Amino acid sequence: MTESTPRITAQFLESFTHQTVRILGKVVQIRGEQATVDAGGEINVILNRDSHLVPNHAVEIIGKVQNDLTVRVLTSTDFGTGIDFAASEAVVDATHRYKEIFYGGDD
Repeated sequence: MTESTPRITAQFLESFTHQTVRILGKVVQIRGEQATVDAGGEINVILNRDSHLVPNHAVEIIGKVQNDLTVRVLTSTDFGTGIDFAASEAVVDATHRYKEIFYGGDD
């Protein structure tokens, strides 16, 4: 993947429609081909065949934000338990404060 994939939490979804993003969150619920991930708020994700999410595990999702603010999973990585979500949210905050460094934003 050579495309820029900014790290986001739920609060940034609306700003990244039709873009590929990275989300680190906790799997809250799995319902067939969809799941809910808590990443500073609930995000509904549409799983692919290779998604093997486990409830209560941390997961990093690389996916595309849809018009309805769901995220279509392109790839996912299970990080198990014991992730410091406060630290990951601080990283997201830093990437958006200094976006010109991380993903070339002009605003």
